[in-house]
Amino acid sequence: MTPSSAAPLRIAHRGLPRALRENTVRSLLAALDAGADGLEFDVHRTADGVIVLHHDDALADGRLIAETPLDALRGNGVALDTLAELLQTVDGRAELFVELKGRNIEMAVEHQLRDYRGAFALHSFDHSAIARLSAAGTPARLGVLVEDGDTNVAELLQRTGAHDLWPHWSLINDRLVTEAHAAGARVIVWTVNEPALMRRLTDAGVDGLCTDDVRLVPRA
Repeated sequence: MTPSSAAPLRIAHRGLPRALRENTVRSLLAALDAGADGLEFDVHRTADGVIVLHHDDALADGRLIAETPLDALRGNGVALDTLAELLQTVDGRAELFVELKGRNIEMAVEHQLRDYRGAFALHSFDHSAIARLSAAGTPARLGVLVEDGDTNVAELLQRTGAHDLWPHWSLINDRLVTEAHAAGARVIVWTVNEPALMRRLTDAGVDGLCTDDVRLVPRA
């Protein structure tokens, strides 16, 4: 795969969190309506095996997602959306970028995403989870999040089987972009909320901009 030289993907970071609660179907749909090419969000698995959208491993009241059934998590006015609900609602209209947050949930998430009608990719700071998916022969596109400027890009991509490199925007330089593209990977940066910075990163050749407000991303 050779990364495209077209305008970078406009990827909504957890929806439109500046306007609506992040990691919800409502927020992600608002980002889609605002022009997002892709939707990025976090997932965990409940005690009864349901994949849900949430950033942290616990709710604000301290209830651990992995140790609590979905019905109990949704009590007390908590609106916790499921991956199944998002897949049904988006229905192939955007590429989904799913960040694996829960421990050892990668196979369950990948299996559920096979029913999605559009493109999707899985990424994580847990590089071992990505490597396990690759070793299992998943057809899914895989990505690794990085925040270390000394990362050996080629080695990391080869070791994990990743197709996307997700560096923090501050790490972008010619070497990193060149090495990732030489390995056939897309470079998707997070989290970029300033138009001038978006233009600089676009000029540097990144393939996707992950942002809290997709309306700020230049089309070209």
